[in-house]
Amino acid sequence: MNIEKIRDYCISKIAVTESFPFDENTLVFKVAGKIFALLSLTEKPLKINLKMNPEIIGQWRENDDVQPGYHMNKSHWNTVTVGNNLSSENIFWMIDHSYAEVVNKLSRKSRADYGL
Repeated sequence: MNIEKIRDYCISKIAVTESFPFDENTLVFKVAGKIFALLSLTEKPLKINLKMNPEIIGQWRENDDVQPGYHMNKSHWNTVTVGNNLSSENIFWMIDHSYAEVVNKLSRKSRADYGL
């Protein structure tokens, strides 16, 4: 799994935009203007921050490649190291979950405005 595959997967979702609001090394993906993923373009190994439901976040952190979110709210965000012990399917599942967590928190009007 590489940066291009993760980027392509994220931007293929409805109402997603990408930008560099913090620095030129952190690619941020937003759905309806709300962050659901942050991807480091310079860290080796590759790392991505993803939002997760607090009820299941601890289960994922049992894997060495999933840590509390760096510079994020630790009860809602994980930093995931890509390419070691997690399969592509697990990474894609976590991206989908993060996207859904953000969409579910949007107002009914926002979801309708963005076609979600």
